[in-house]
Amino acid sequence: MEGGKEARSPAGRRSLDLHLPHIDASSRSPALSPAGRGISRGASSVFFPVNWTLRGRVTAPAGEVPLCIVSRYTKNMKKLTLSDYQALAEFRYQIRRFLHFSERAVQAAGLERGQYQVMLAIKGMPRGVRPRIRELANRMQIQHHSAVELINRLESGGYVRRERAEDDRREVLLALTPKGEHVLAELALHHREELRSAAPSLVAALRRVMEGGTAKERVRRHRTIHEGRQRTAQI
Repeated sequence: MEGGKEARSPAGRRSLDLHLPHIDASSRSPALSPAGRGISRGASSVFFPVNWTLRGRVTAPAGEVPLCIVSRYTKNMKKLTLSDYQALAEFRYQIRRFLHFSERAVQAAGLERGQYQVMLAIKGMPRGVRPRIRELANRMQIQHHSAVELINRLESGGYVRRERAEDDRREVLLALTPKGEHVLAELALHHREELRSAAPSLVAALRRVMEGGTAKERVRRHRTIHEGRQRTAQI
């Protein structure tokens, strides 16, 4: 990785020696902590152990540096304006509105939280990806045991079934039952209609986040850039 080199800790574990001369050791986020021992700090480098954890969960395996660590120590970072915070808050609000609709629709269908997402993930698995619990957990960004628990409850309710793969009888694949197919079709239709209704507000909020600031501020920024180019061309 640029700016660092791979090294070995005294215990023989993989680590990364990342040169960041402007690090302030006292400003590290208290929510982010090294997994294991052997972290050292100096004036010109910081020693990363094998794993980094965020609130108890491993966020970066061996040899990787969490982006949040590198980015917070980047010089000349652009500061967010009030409009940036408002844009982010508006986008989160629009997402939350849709999620609130989803929670109510799923509950009305007699499903538990997360079960609709499981069935949707199974039905909408990308081409070439086998519907196994490992892939399901990855698609939903949950732990393997959590995916197993969700599948067990759906199987008990008659929505999902486990079946052996034809080409490898040791492999267990997931499939929807006719009951699961029917419930998923109804819920997916309602979700698509709600998304179509909420799309203008969602897109506008996302565009505001991506472009940054209000429309007036974007015009002012573009004008400043244009004037700067004109001055440069006259020199």
